[in-house]
Amino acid sequence: MLELSGIRRSFGDRLVLDDVGFTVQRGKLTGFVGGNGAGKTTTMRIILGVLSSDAGTVTLDGAPLGDEQRRSFGYMPEERGLYPKMKIVEQIAYLARLHGYDKRTATTKATDLLTRLGLGERLNDPVDDLSLGNQQRAQIAAALVHDPEVLILDEPFSGLDPMAVDVVLNVLSEYAAQGVPVLFSSHQLDVVERLCDDVVVIAGGQIRAAGGREELRDQYAESRFEIHSGGDMGWLRTQPGVQVREFDGGYALFDADEQVAQQVLRTALESAPVQSFSPVRPRLAEIFRDIVTDEVRNDEEAAR
Repeated sequence: MLELSGIRRSFGDRLVLDDVGFTVQRGKLTGFVGGNGAGKTTTMRIILGVLSSDAGTVTLDGAPLGDEQRRSFGYMPEERGLYPKMKIVEQIAYLARLHGYDKRTATTKATDLLTRLGLGERLNDPVDDLSLGNQQRAQIAAALVHDPEVLILDEPFSGLDPMAVDVVLNVLSEYAAQGVPVLFSSHQLDVVERLCDDVVVIAGGQIRAAGGREELRDQYAESRFEIHSGGDMGWLRTQPGVQVREFDGGYALFDADEQVAQQVLRTALESAPVQSFSPVRPRLAEIFRDIVTDEVRNDEEAAR
């Protein structure tokens, strides 16, 4: 398990990270989300030792991280850094050799990995000849070719179409299944929600939410319900304790406490068959929006 605790970092007078702490479990994909300038990349660079923290610790399975452990990490930066004129199989094999593999083994590993990532027919193409999405796959291969013990990926799905996302996900899931902690940042909240086991939300340099994807959805769920009825539910607009959010004849999305919601269901059943009735849990995008809105509101209040 990769664990951060009490991480603080300032650049001059600007506090960028304030008491940042979260865990990345072995065998799980953890999504790290936040707006521009929230502190994601700074946090990742501290994990990797590229930046030092002003306070706090980063540990792997309870032991403080040193240079030796970090050499076994796989990192994909948001900025592409591959040699544009070099064949991709030679380039990935070269990176494997830097980690101690002999030439034959390095070439075999590079070929196998690029093929798994859907680049088997482009092995001898220079990076410049690849589409942006395929360059992204090659960049991911560079982070994986040495069989890392920890994976840190900054926007790995940027520029990938849905099919490519699935291909990359399958490969990352294989590493997670082997017990590798996988942390990746992304602005694509729908992708994070679909792919991740755990989610960490950072805003204003602080961790605002962290936990299992479904746990967070339960935690931030409001008393919101939706109902599909075979009859017109216009009466719902005047029901005491109900705030209608969406309405379309026999469909309604509404806020109410549990007791009032059950009364709505009973009333609906008295007049027509009910096809479905259920509480509505928020999507990750809605949770993120609420967290950011709260941050802005708190900043405005502090400035008064």
